[in-house]
Amino acid sequence: MSRTIADISIKTIDGKDKLLNEYLGKVLLIVNVASYCGYTSQYKGLEELYQKYRAKGLEILAFPCNDYGMQEPGTNEEIVQFCTTRYGTSFQLFDKIHAQGSQQHPLYAHLTKAVEPTGNVSWNFEKFLVNRKGEVVARFKSAVSPNDSQLVAAIEKELAQ
Repeated sequence: MSRTIADISIKTIDGKDKLLNEYLGKVLLIVNVASYCGYTSQYKGLEELYQKYRAKGLEILAFPCNDYGMQEPGTNEEIVQFCTTRYGTSFQLFDKIHAQGSQQHPLYAHLTKAVEPTGNVSWNFEKFLVNRKGEVVARFKSAVSPNDSQLVAAIEKELAQ
């Protein structure tokens, strides 16, 4: 298994193919998101993080996912509408994916094996931190809010490198 996520192909929310190597040199926070989850209000904190750190090289990559409690049933268009009107999100949203199971996206197959604790994503809004080289360096459970001091410290440490 490659140490980085650089060669993994993803689809943007408007259906365009993209390689994650386009983000090399940036610090990434990768999050599986859902519009009807108890953690959905984390969109606000994610946008605040993005506004605070994007000039320093942070990118937030949000992957809508309907695997957990069927909490992301909408179309890509509905998801964009919800995120931008409700939370004013400006970070990158991607095509809906599977974070677990037989149709697990290659990105999540990599993320869930790359850093301790390994294993399946357990719910919406789990976060993976990726350094500027494309290596996964930390994993944060859903209950860790975007403004949590441990998450912010980890982001700041990677941005400083």
